[in-house]
Amino acid sequence: MAAFNPAIHHRRSIRLKGYDYAQEGFYFITICCQDRTQLFGEIMNGEMILNECGEIAENCWLEIPNHFPNVELHEHIIMPNHVHGIIEIKFKSIIPTVLPSVGANDYSPLQTVKRSLPRSPSKTIGSIVRGFKIGVTKWMRQNTNVYDVWQRNYYDNIIRDEQSYQRISNYIQNNPKNWKEDKFYK
Repeated sequence: MAAFNPAIHHRRSIRLKGYDYAQEGFYFITICCQDRTQLFGEIMNGEMILNECGEIAENCWLEIPNHFPNVELHEHIIMPNHVHGIIEIKFKSIIPTVLPSVGANDYSPLQTVKRSLPRSPSKTIGSIVRGFKIGVTKWMRQNTNVYDVWQRNYYDNIIRDEQSYQRISNYIQNNPKNWKEDKFYK
């Protein structure tokens, strides 16, 4: 194995530079199987027919909000060799923090200050996708002879307005009907 050489061993990030992927918003995510191998089922008559692996991927996707309570799932589809989905990150509430009393003899009433929920790395789009990929990969390795399930990264698109949301939602819904024209078709 060759030693690491930064001149030839470099990976460019496909994330938007400087963007906070933990902030509230809508994200269109595409996650592809390694070598675009069709692991999750097949398209028949314009409909996605999930096999057992596809059902596991579907269940893992639907479990995301149970592991990330700040997430709401919108339109999604498990395709033969990739997954499309719209993930919304939102912070449900503002939590009160009680400050110690201040003033003469510490008899002043308690004060309440509101602050936003913290946004740790465990609440980013990257950590959500990583958790999903781990869940599917773990099941696949335990129950099939597939070891490398996913390609290294994932694609994201930050949805910035209602028109983009509708266009992407329609694309996801119609993906099985347009399978042979899809750039992920193999």
